[in-house]
Amino acid sequence: MSGELTPPLARTTLDRAAHRRTDRDWLAQAWQRSRVLVLDSSREGMALVRTDANPPALVLREPAELDGIADAAPLFLGLEPDGAPVFAVDAPLPDLPGTRAVHLRDIGHLLSDRDAGIFTTALALVNWHLGHGWSPRTGHRTEIDEGGWSRVDAQGHRAWPRTDPAMIVLVHDGVDGPDGRCLLGNNATWPRTAGERRYSCLAGYVEPGESAEAAVLREVHEEVGVAVERIGYAGSQAWPFPGSLMLGFLAEADPKVPVRVDPTEIAYARWFTRREVGAVLAGRAVDAGDGDRVILPPPSSIALFLIHRWLDGHC
Repeated sequence: MSGELTPPLARTTLDRAAHRRTDRDWLAQAWQRSRVLVLDSSREGMALVRTDANPPALVLREPAELDGIADAAPLFLGLEPDGAPVFAVDAPLPDLPGTRAVHLRDIGHLLSDRDAGIFTTALALVNWHLGHGWSPRTGHRTEIDEGGWSRVDAQGHRAWPRTDPAMIVLVHDGVDGPDGRCLLGNNATWPRTAGERRYSCLAGYVEPGESAEAAVLREVHEEVGVAVERIGYAGSQAWPFPGSLMLGFLAEADPKVPVRVDPTEIAYARWFTRREVGAVLAGRAVDAGDGDRVILPPPSSIALFLIHRWLDGHC
């Protein structure tokens, strides 16, 4: 799964080998010959990459090299194309020469397909375990089972990892060329950065009993008072901060309709031309108002992927 039209955190080369998760003997033997990603949840899920690699490359270690992490439960991620098992452990990062600690959010778009898949899966799984130490059914303590793909309490009640589906949409006017426009918003909860104002696609969680397309209609209308049509699915990727699945769409709207923001959700929203978006991506200043300049979402996000799709005419 690779290519220009693939979201950056949707890439992977791992075979998840789910049939192995319940085979404790196989998992124990696989651990001894595995490649291991150390991920530190106390540092927001940072991992190590080599400083001499371009593009950046994850540091995967052998179990024999992992001194001092005896209490860290191995989480089975899957098999490499060469058959090597890959595990992750949540533990303090070792101090290794020629490495640096990184966040997936900051570096995911630069990683190879192989490393992007390993890092994304590991972080999503670690974050799920952090929030599920107790059974929601019984209130009893749970323990990791099935190679990290479930938790079970003393009474045998089991829970499996879940992700929260969320839609994200690039709303545009359907016009080709440099004067075509898209509608971007500044979330009311985002911290202000001196001299900068981030604009991104509109997004929100899919509610119970709702389709992703219905969530697009509802969220856009709630957040900016605009009705959309011709909703088209563009792709998805995990966003394990802590555990979302972002379902990406493009949709059309009429820019003559006044934008009315819900101030509890959106601080600012306005239409941008392709010319303006291209200028921001090229590093040129575009006025966001109040003396601020526009910045766009980080490269690892599906939001920027959708913006590029629209900018390049893939609508």
